[in-house]
Parts: sequence; structure tokens; C-alpha cells
Amino acid sequence: MRKIISYLIVLLLTGLFCQAWPQLTPEQVAERAKWEEFLETAEIVGYDQPLNPRDAVTEPWKLTLKKDGVTMYAWWKNVEGRPKGFPDNWKWEIAAYRLDKYLGLNMIPPIVMKRFHGDRGSCSLDYGNTITLRQKKAQDLKPSSGAQVASLNRVTYLQRAFDNLIANSDRNEGDVLYTKDWRMILIDHSRAFYTSKKYTKKLLFDDNSKPTPKLMRRLPRAFVEKLRSMNSATIKEAVGEYLTDREIECVLIRRDLIIENLNKRIEKFGEAAVLY
Repeated sequence: MRKIISYLIVLLLTGLFCQAWPQLTPEQVAERAKWEEFLETAEIVGYDQPLNPRDAVTEPWKLTLKKDGVTMYAWWKNVEGRPKGFPDNWKWEIAAYRLDKYLGLNMIPPIVMKRFHGDRGSCSLDYGNTITLRQKKAQDLKPSSGAQVASLNRVTYLQRAFDNLIANSDRNEGDVLYTKDWRMILIDHSRAFYTSKKYTKKLLFDDNSKPTPKLMRRLPRAFVEKLRSMNSATIKEAVGEYLTDREIECVLIRRDLIIENLNKRIEKFGEAAVLY
């Protein structure tokens, strides 16, 4: 009997842990507006480009910001056009953050428009104390509990759904960050929101992904319902000037592809196996 009770408790705790899919802490979410205002108005007291251009092709600047005795780091970029042969735009960084907020994902740190050296660009808060997926693999770091593994799996499905929605073609191991308690933070979305047929005819991540399937196996019901309710007006209100009408139209086309994929999985496995 004790073993049965212990097993049930583990299942309950695992389920509760797995349902906590927003990755920013409640405190970070509550302070988001404060940090947006800080990024917009803080004085730039230092800056450099510490990243290797081979690892950071958009060559972002690391800014030291200070206001009212508070000092924080932020990343600024103003990439635009096709500087490395791929469409790149700093505005898509802000659009991705605002869409993340609208959908309630809470996986992207605060990002605003800020002028630096007279130019407009995206400015994102650096929370610090994280490691990249590349570093995680190199150091063979793994979660210490089954609950954490299960939660990370679900968050990975959610990350794929979001990248499918925004056509983020450049998700790599340097753009996925992990906190010490194994929360996933997403950065770098300046190669997204593409409008060509390649990004509107099929999803980037699905059952047919090569070399192996990259499924959206299970997703939060609240997230899926939010997807279903989106329209041009609600997206425009969320992202403001940072997406064109055509880019918004393509977001909705990809939304339909995501829902179609989920409906097929629900038909095959049942709703309880796909949505939570």
C-alpha cells in the first residue's frame, strides 16, 4: 500500500510540474513592464561585441545599462536585409517577444526598440546565469529528476510549435538557454516571419522533419485555444509596427497548419494524449 501511495504522489507531482509550462518565473513575468521601461530609458554606460562572429552572425552589441542605481546588461542588434545571405531583421526580434507575451508562453526575455549610435534596433534584457544547449551537451549536463525531464520534453514541443508559427528557420543550440533549475529561455529571433512558399506550405518541425521527426507531441490546451482564436486584428494589436500585413497573413497560414497537424494527432491518439 505504501508503494502504491508513493507512486501516486510521484505521478501527481510530476503532473503538476509538467503543467507549469511558462518558463519565466512569476516574478519575472510580473516585472516585465518594469524591465521594458528600463531598457527603453536607461543610460548606455558601456558597450562591446564579445561574441565570436561565427557564433553570432548578427554581430550583436552587449550594452551596459544604468538607471537609478541599477545596472543590467542587454543585447542590441540592428541587422536588416540579407547581410549573411539570409533575410534578417531586428524588428522580428520584437515581434517574436510580443507574440510570446500574447500567447502566454513567457519564454522570451523583455525586448524593446532602443536607439544606439543613432540607429534603431532591438534591445533584449540579459537575465544571466544561463547556459546554452550547446554548452549543456558539451558538459553532458542532465536534469536530476524524471519530473524535470518530462517538463523539458513538453517545453521542447512548445518551442517547436512557436518556431513553426513564426517560421524561425535559425533555431540552433546557441539560441536555447537553460537556467539552473532547468527552465528553457529562447533568444535570437531575427531570422523569422518569412513569407515565401517554403515557409507557408509546410511546417519546419513535424512528423516529416529530416533526419528524424520533430514532433509537437503534447501541447497546453490554453496555448492551442489561443492559437485558434488569433486573427489579423489581434496579431496586429499585439505586434504593432513590427510585422507587415503579409507577415501577419503568413503567421495565420502557419497557425492553420499547426492546428491541422494537431487535429490529426488527436484523431489518432485521442485529445487527452495530445492536449493538457
